[in-house]
Amino acid sequence: MQQRFPWLQVDDLALASLGLDGEGWFDGYGLLMAFKNKARSLGVHYVKAQATGFAHSHGRVDAVTLDDGTQLPCDWAVNAAGAWARPLLAGTGLDLPVYGRKRCVYAFSSPAKTPDCPLVVDPSGLWFRSEGDIWICGLPPPQDDNDPPLEVDYNLFDQAWLTLAHRVPGFEALRLQRAWAGYYEYNTHDQNALLGPHPALPNLLLANGFSGHGLQQAPAVGRGLAEWLVDGAYTSLDLSPLSVQRLVEGRALLEKNVI
Repeated sequence: MQQRFPWLQVDDLALASLGLDGEGWFDGYGLLMAFKNKARSLGVHYVKAQATGFAHSHGRVDAVTLDDGTQLPCDWAVNAAGAWARPLLAGTGLDLPVYGRKRCVYAFSSPAKTPDCPLVVDPSGLWFRSEGDIWICGLPPPQDDNDPPLEVDYNLFDQAWLTLAHRVPGFEALRLQRAWAGYYEYNTHDQNALLGPHPALPNLLLANGFSGHGLQQAPAVGRGLAEWLVDGAYTSLDLSPLSVQRLVEGRALLEKNVI
């Protein structure tokens, strides 16, 4: 690693890995807009409103209820509401263990040079990568509260700075440019996605609790749920290990690499 990235301080590391294929990053918002525009071209109609719950009877969802009291009737419903998925299921018999966990991203400049900088994940949990002529970074907070207010924690950047300067000595000189906060839809059960039919309402599909890796898995999950809607089962992808049924049965599919 030192030969490949001489700007990296590696004296305290025993082992490292570097992905040379199928690794990297992409513009998440751009990808989302591409999916949205394609869906519209295929006839999908978007309604701008706030959903508040699901109307159901006789073991099936009948409609999605909106905040103005109106209802959108449906044959199928999909709850993909991210950090807001849990309250939508109130009254359906499933207390989804999915909460908003705040993560902050900090963009900073520095006179340091880090040629060919990959996405670096430090043993401390801090991550950083280049973003044009600057860098962005983040790290888990010392206390991970459920559904905190979405305010940037600037004190956390002071902790990040110490780790950045240790791992890349050139980052001793840096300047914070901007920062933002967002939610992980964090599955406190096992930090993995909860997919498929609601245990009591088979025409309500869930896609929740991705715990920070949802956009990476979104294309496969969208395909799998589309197959379920059309065929009543996964046909090209077996996503059954991520079934919501593991909550009912008390099983876990633990994800240990959440940063």
